[in-house]
Amino acid sequence: MTLTLRKVFHVSVFCWYAFVVKTLAAKDGEELPAGIFVYGGPWKYLTFLNLLLQMFFFGLAALSDLQEKPESVLSRCRDLLFSVFVFPVGSFVVLLFWSIFTYDRELVYPASIDTFFPPWMNHAMHTFVLPVLLAEILLQPHVYPQRKHAVTALGLVGVAYLSWIVWVYVSVGIWVYPLLGYFSSAGLLFFFAFNMSVVTSLFLVGHKLNAILWSKRSSV
Repeated sequence: MTLTLRKVFHVSVFCWYAFVVKTLAAKDGEELPAGIFVYGGPWKYLTFLNLLLQMFFFGLAALSDLQEKPESVLSRCRDLLFSVFVFPVGSFVVLLFWSIFTYDRELVYPASIDTFFPPWMNHAMHTFVLPVLLAEILLQPHVYPQRKHAVTALGLVGVAYLSWIVWVYVSVGIWVYPLLGYFSSAGLLFFFAFNMSVVTSLFLVGHKLNAILWSKRSSV
């Protein structure tokens, strides 16, 4: 019963993310509202990259279900991807977005964007992700890698994305997220370091939740 539910869940979520990504792709060619600029396309937004990450993961999880082999290459890749990137990054996108949005939406998601993305799309990108991740933890045990290796991998990916954001700014003189324009150089370094600490903490949260629910499958 649990395996059947897991299969249905993974396939359903993969199809949902594929639909969301396809809907976003269909926006290509439409006139962009204030707050969105052409350079870098959607690839400069962590939200979009996270959607691709989530879609890829749940597609991989669905394929792993077909094998029904707990120690297969697919299952190991699934566990590594979820534990190190999918849960921490997905949770981070939701928590950071709504924290800033609640304070002042113009800093992260200007009201002008509402004419481009309907409300359901906003929630698909920034809300639905978290309950899906929590459901994944409930339905599927994951083997975690050594903490130092996971944190190193997260740090490298984080630095790569931050470098990409800075490159976009240097190239066109506009920050991907309006909030970043309010920081001094020192403030930006602190903000970036703070975000990395949050992502790392979310990795630890995911590890703890997995250990509580599936203690026999968890490793430190």
